[in-house]
Amino acid sequence: MTAQIVPDSQHKGLVAALPQPLRDYAQLARFDRPIGWWLLFWPCAWGVLLAGAEGQWGLLGWLLLGAIAMRGAGCVYNDIVDAEIDRKVARTALRPIASGRVSPRAAWVWLALLCLIGLVVLWQLRWQAQLVALASLALVAAYPFMKRITGFPQAWLGLVFTWGAPVGWVALRSDRLEVLAALYAGSVLWCIGYDTIYALQDREDDAMIGIGSSALTLGRHVKTGVAGFYGGALLLWALAFWLLRPDPLALLALVPAAGHLGWQVLTLETDDADNPLARFRSNRFLGLLVALACWVVGNA
Repeated sequence: MTAQIVPDSQHKGLVAALPQPLRDYAQLARFDRPIGWWLLFWPCAWGVLLAGAEGQWGLLGWLLLGAIAMRGAGCVYNDIVDAEIDRKVARTALRPIASGRVSPRAAWVWLALLCLIGLVVLWQLRWQAQLVALASLALVAAYPFMKRITGFPQAWLGLVFTWGAPVGWVALRSDRLEVLAALYAGSVLWCIGYDTIYALQDREDDAMIGIGSSALTLGRHVKTGVAGFYGGALLLWALAFWLLRPDPLALLALVPAAGHLGWQVLTLETDDADNPLARFRSNRFLGLLVALACWVVGNA
């Protein structure tokens, strides 16, 4: 079966130019959708930049490589587990495993190779951060099953996808854990908010096959729910900044991020085919705004 462009694929550049067999593996790791690794990387960067230590930039490079590899590994694992479900959802039916273009055995080999890259990155961290990173594996392994047992799997994804904030912080320092706790909790709420937006694309299919989704659970209150998650994220990030540097001027660093999140909520159209995906992808820029805020506060 020849791969087609699925609705959420950007399918540009190197991935589009690859021969079909190699393209299948690239798509399996979502290399055609870079938004995922940016969303995984930004909390890593926030933890590093807010920690405020010297030698940040090389560490950020390693963490970006780790985010690309481990996001890819997570997607491969998710597709292995969800192959039967993916075949029943229009947006995911053409994924390489669901469509039969990549066998489960080959997918496991690809998963192992991506994890080896992650292992190389892990060895660049001090041992405390290594332990924190490894602690996420149980959360990652359980995530694909959450949609089968809860109506709010996005909450579990929030725990998983923002784990980079503790890793980035502990890679540089082990004190001021109250600052880290507020940063991480805010990041979790941010992830729940943006993935609720993303889940709007699959509401009908999810309801038909009986799997959970925050977009379904919130129903007609999706915009209110997203606003609540984003508002909670901003309050917790502000708390993290205040605990680290109790200066009202430090809070001004979050104003651009607050404006961007407000724009997402105000312009979100829950019944539009393209609007939710565009708002979801805009969180790549939101991540940069928060990173700049963390750098200002952490290095002031």
